[in-house]
Amino acid sequence: MLEASLSQLEQLVSDLVLQNQELLGTNAALKEQLAQAKDENESLQLSLMEQEEKQGATAARIQALVERVSASPANP
Repeated sequence: MLEASLSQLEQLVSDLVLQNQELLGTNAALKEQLAQAKDENESLQLSLMEQEEKQGATAARIQALVERVSASPANP
């Protein structure tokens, strides 16, 4: 009986070691994907900030043109 229990325990340990190796591989892949997602997110945030700056500058130019047109005397 002890031999059977020992054999069963050895099989369970082997299964756990294999499962642990698979989980380590999955964990490494997920870490890599996370790093890529963080890089992409940072790039997108920088791009968004640039677009917001351009939009702000364009809005300011449009506002200046509107004010110029509003301030000029009306043509007959």
